[in-house]
Amino acid sequence: MRTELDTRTFRVTREDLVAYAAASGDHNPIHQDDEVARSVGLPGVIAHGMFTMALAARYVEEWVGRRGEVLTLGAKFTKPVPVPPEGAEVEISGTCEDQGDDRVVALTVSCNGEQVLGRFKATLRA
Repeated sequence: MRTELDTRTFRVTREDLVAYAAASGDHNPIHQDDEVARSVGLPGVIAHGMFTMALAARYVEEWVGRRGEVLTLGAKFTKPVPVPPEGAEVEISGTCEDQGDDRVVALTVSCNGEQVLGRFKATLRA
């Protein structure tokens, strides 16, 4: 059986990036300083890749409705999430499909119309 999941939009602010840096210990200035980010070819401050992945994991867990159901998850970081001073929006949608003994969630995660995580897959408890 295949289930279509509702699309959800997450707002990402620079304050989120500061809090994530404090929690993760990743204080790379490309996540805080426009000038530094631009000096390495980025459009400006970008979200941490793992922060974006955490949004996708949160989406799955909230869809499931209880903690501890996600067994594995993985994705490829395909594009950065630029976070201008006014913030950014990350849009997530997907499907859940029974595959043998597993329930597998596949997501599309995008920002500004571009996919930022590729091949996102989460395996859930059956």
